[in-house]
Order: sequence, then structure tokens, then C-alpha cells
Amino acid sequence: MKIGIVGASGFTGAELLRLCASHPGLDIAVATGDSQAGNRIADLYPSLAAAYGDRVYDTYSPDLVDGLDLVFCGLPHGVSQSVVPELRGRVGHIVDLGSDFRLHDPELYPEWYGAGHECPELLDEFVYGLPELFREQLVGAELIAATGCNAATAILALAPVLGAGLVEGEALIVDLVTGVSGAGRPAKPHTTFCAVDEDVTPYGLLTHRHTPEIEQALTEKTGVGTSVLFTPHLAPMNRGIIATCYGRPTRPTTTDEALGALADLYADEPFMVVDERPPSTKATLGSNTVHLTARVDPRTGLVMTMAALDNLMKGASGMAVQCANLALGLPETSGLPIVGVYP
Repeated sequence: MKIGIVGASGFTGAELLRLCASHPGLDIAVATGDSQAGNRIADLYPSLAAAYGDRVYDTYSPDLVDGLDLVFCGLPHGVSQSVVPELRGRVGHIVDLGSDFRLHDPELYPEWYGAGHECPELLDEFVYGLPELFREQLVGAELIAATGCNAATAILALAPVLGAGLVEGEALIVDLVTGVSGAGRPAKPHTTFCAVDEDVTPYGLLTHRHTPEIEQALTEKTGVGTSVLFTPHLAPMNRGIIATCYGRPTRPTTTDEALGALADLYADEPFMVVDERPPSTKATLGSNTVHLTARVDPRTGLVMTMAALDNLMKGASGMAVQCANLALGLPETSGLPIVGVYP
């Protein structure tokens, strides 16, 4: 399959380049990066030199992608809204890694993103890109909005116990820690080495943009109306996310029952590991696999679920490739490692 990456110079674009280099069914025909146009891919990311040699970043134009089977969009928020309408009809499938098309309700964009949506008529045509929960809709889908990294971690941790009726949908709490690569490649004052080293900082208090995405996906999957208090923390690590989620039980329950709910939902999923062992971010490094566990505290009665994943893999580019495999009719696991890198 001939594919393109629009926005291949960012971290998610680099990860897509890495994954596609060893994917048996995908061939990169176009890799744009307007801020790096004309520069060699290997000069920006030496780790990709063996696969891409002297290849340079292309300058984006819609004509460049005509006839491709699929295009990944790895663009900053707000940019895909202007790019997707001109790509549609030129290519077979579009997988957007940004947040421009994840929410179905256009009224949520001014509230959570501070601006109205440029093409709200397309929102209902996009399929939410979380294969473990919405696989049927992704098979052959033309338009896919890949799940956000923070949102994916929280949704995958909470969906089993919520769907099994073990926790109430109201006042769910998500306490999450994420690595710095989630903020993207361009330098920012709060992501420099001196800012993040030996520091952990909460951000997006009460207003983080992934909140409505978490609520939407959980409600659609389980049929239970949800409200989520989501608090992410920036930690001094390159990549990785771990979420600890809490819910009030609907009835007395046990750790075995909570673990059983996770195991049942993800029993046949190749990228999901459910274990009594607590998850860790490093166990997921470089893989498309999520590690999960659960506990029920007999003293407070609260149900706790935990999930860890690599934010650039299962949280972004790995998820996007998994969705692309489904859309293109390829084996879902093609090109995606299930084993992490250690140490």
C-alpha cells in the first residue's frame, strides 16, 4: 500500500517513519515536513538513517498525495481541519493523529479548545480510533481520528469496570503521569531540560482537552453516562504514560472481580496485558502494548484501575498504524511490536 505522512517531522511523524520502515504492507511515498522541507530525514533523526538514507522532507501540497491508499496526518491541533477537506477524495483513507476530529459535538470545541470547528459537518463521519473498543467501525473506515495518548490510557483502564457495572459513571477520577515527548518536538519553556529535570508538575487543572474525549468514548462504549475529573502530571521522562483511575462501586466487589472485568474485555487482544503485577511505563517502552491491573480497597470500597503505555506508540503512532491496518484490510498487528525495550 502506498501511503503518505503529512507532518512527518514531529515526534509522532518520526515514530510513523520508524514503524513503516519495517511494516510489510506499507510503503511511504510521501513524507512532508514544511518546517524541515528539503532537509534530510536522517539529519533531524539520525536513528532513521539506515532506513531513509539521503531522503529529504517534502513540502506539502494536496497534489503530492493524489492516489495514495492512505495518509497519516501528524499535525498540530487546528491544522488538520484545513488539510483534511482537501485530502478527502484524493486518497483512499485518512488517519488523523491530532484532536481535530475526535469529538462528535462541535459545541465542545469552543469550550475545550477555545475556537469553533472549521468543518463540523465532518465530525460525525470520523470513526474514533481505539481498536480494542471500536474495532468494527474501524474496518474499512475512510476517516479515522486516532485516540489521544492520555485519553487512551484512561479509557482503556476504566472501560472494563464501567462496562461490567462495577463502578458508577459519575465522578470518575483519573490521576495520570506523562512523559515530555507528549508535548511535541518544538521547544517550549516548560519542556526544556532545566524545566522538567527533577520536577513533577500537574497541568491543565480542570480544563484538560482530553476530558470530553474520555467521557465521550466511555459513554459510547458502555452506555453509561460519565463525568471525569482528569489531572495529568508532567514527569521528567522521555516517553510513557501511567494512569491511576478511581471509581465509586455500584455494589460490594473484590479485586478478583475487578481484575476479571479487565481480563474478560481484553481476553483476545494482542496488545493488552492484564496482570496482578502493577504496570510500569518502562515495561511498555517501544511497544504497542498496554499493561493493566486493578484493585478494590476493602477499607474505602473504591475501585482502582491502572494502565501504562508508550505515549508515542500505543498513545499515538502505534495506535494510528493499528487503525490503518484495519482500514486497509491488513493484519491488525502488522508492523507493530508487542514487546518493550529494556533496560
